[in-house]
Amino acid sequence: MADTFTKEKRSQIMRQVKSNRNKSTELKLIQFFKDNSIKGWRRNLKLFGNPDFVFPLLKKVVFVDGCFWHGHNCRNTKPKDNKVYWQEKIIRNKKRDKVVAKTLAAKGWAVLRIWECQLKNEKPLILKLTNKR
Repeated sequence: MADTFTKEKRSQIMRQVKSNRNKSTELKLIQFFKDNSIKGWRRNLKLFGNPDFVFPLLKKVVFVDGCFWHGHNCRNTKPKDNKVYWQEKIIRNKKRDKVVAKTLAAKGWAVLRIWECQLKNEKPLILKLTNKR
């Protein structure tokens, strides 16, 4: 199905759509923190890259990345419409994620990225969050 807007108009419309953050995955992670007595985290701290969760005393940040938006290959959901646009969008997101991680690491922050799909299996998530083996 062809887009009814020009490329410029569609871009303008999409810029007006502001992220509401990924509440469902963030809420799952909050519940995970509570169930596993993980404390010391804060949300919405003003920090470069807008991490989803910040552990200020540990100098750790956690990003919960949506599998589609950040290019995880856990499932085969590829858009059929505007394929080039979405591929470029995901590439930009990945580049931005790398810049954010490098910048925060240079300032002494440990950066942890959790894929949306990892929230379904708690054991690897516990190991990842606690650095246990």
